[in-house]
Amino acid sequence: MEPDSIPIQTLHVTGLTNREFLELYSRPGRVGLSGGRTWIDKAICRAERHLDEQKAWGSWSHAFVFQGQRLDGHHWVIESDLQVHRKHIHLGAQENRISKYYDEALYTTLAVLDFNLSEAQTTFLLREALELVANRARYSLRELLGTLVALRRPELRARQNLLARESSMYCSAFVQHLFRRVGFDLAPGVDMKNTTPEDIARTAVPHMTFWLDRAAPQTKEPAQKLHLPRRVRARVRRWRRLHRARPSK
Repeated sequence: MEPDSIPIQTLHVTGLTNREFLELYSRPGRVGLSGGRTWIDKAICRAERHLDEQKAWGSWSHAFVFQGQRLDGHHWVIESDLQVHRKHIHLGAQENRISKYYDEALYTTLAVLDFNLSEAQTTFLLREALELVANRARYSLRELLGTLVALRRPELRARQNLLARESSMYCSAFVQHLFRRVGFDLAPGVDMKNTTPEDIARTAVPHMTFWLDRAAPQTKEPAQKLHLPRRVRARVRRWRRLHRARPSK
C-alpha cells in the first residue's frame, strides 16, 4: 500500500505500560511523540496552545524516530535531544535505547505514528538520520526559543526561524527534516525550524496514530511565563525593528 493511499486514523490504546506500548508499536521509520512533566515539557505544550482554536495546550513536547531492534536485543531511537548524565551532557542528534521512555513518571504521554513507509524509504530516512548523528548535529535551544516566539506571531511561522543557526535543530525540526528528505512535508507552510511536535501530531499526511491513553487523564498544571535570556530578547527586538522597517513588496 502506498503511503498516500492510507487514511488518517487514530487508535487509542489502554491498559499498557510505556514499555509494553513501545515494544508493541515501535517499528523502523515510525515517529514517536512524548509529553512529560518537566518545565520545558510544560513550556512547549503551553506555547503550542497558539495552534488550537480553543487555546488548549498541546499534548506533545518531543518527537523522535524509531530505528528498530539491534543485535543487543534492544529497540533504539534516533533523535535530537538534550541528555544530561553524571559528568556528561549530550546535546544534539543521538541514538538511545527505547528503554529511555519506559519511565512513566517522566514520560506521561506517548504516541507512535506510522506513515507506512516502504522499505526503501525507511532505509533512506534512517541513513539520513545516522548521517546527522555522525556529523554531530546540535540540539538548538536558541532555535526552540525562536519557535516559541513564532507561535505567538503566526505570520512568522513560514519564515526562517529568527534564531536559526547552522548544523543544528531541535527534536521536531529533526523529524521534519528527515521526512522532507524522504518526500513528505509534515507541516506545509511552516519553516522546518519552526515545526513543533504538535504540528507533527496534527499532520495531514495520511498515517496511523497509536495513542497510549492513561487510566486517568493527566492534569496540566499552570506553567510560569517563559522568560527569554536578555541577549535573546535583544535579538528578537532588533529583528522586529528591521522587519517593520522593510518596505512591503
